[in-house]
Amino acid sequence: MLPHITFNRLNGSPDNLQNYSGKVLLIVNVASQCGFTGQYTELESVYQSLHSEGLEILAFPCNQFGGQEPGSAEQIQSFCERNYSVTFPIFEKIEVNGSDTHPFYDYLKSAAPGLLGTTAIKWNFTKFLISRDGLQIKRYASATSPKDIAEDIKKLL
Repeated sequence: MLPHITFNRLNGSPDNLQNYSGKVLLIVNVASQCGFTGQYTELESVYQSLHSEGLEILAFPCNQFGGQEPGSAEQIQSFCERNYSVTFPIFEKIEVNGSDTHPFYDYLKSAAPGLLGTTAIKWNFTKFLISRDGLQIKRYASATSPKDIAEDIKKLL
């Protein structure tokens, strides 16, 4: 079961993880000026093909890696819509590491540690896949293509 954790969409409206109960979730920390930014295309493609079956992709901009997400909420929204026609939810910038880590990322990192048990997020476009019941959580590296995760997503749908 998913915890009660709140976060804000880019327009400032509050949202709660509980609103996504019963869905398969792919969580991604994103950035507009990253070498992996092109993954927005694949994320949107996977979202379009599997959303009707119960997939939600939740994107969380983060500026902690090389300052690659310096824009305002409006700039991030415009960039994603204009360049990648993103339709999945994008939330306000958060921190995924350090003392100001958002509680959602504390939860994800403890539930699905990385290699050798490390919990830190190494870079933008790290992905977490969460089952419908919220009990299975798997982490994927930044370089892992969203299309390569599609088979794992389908198994959970």
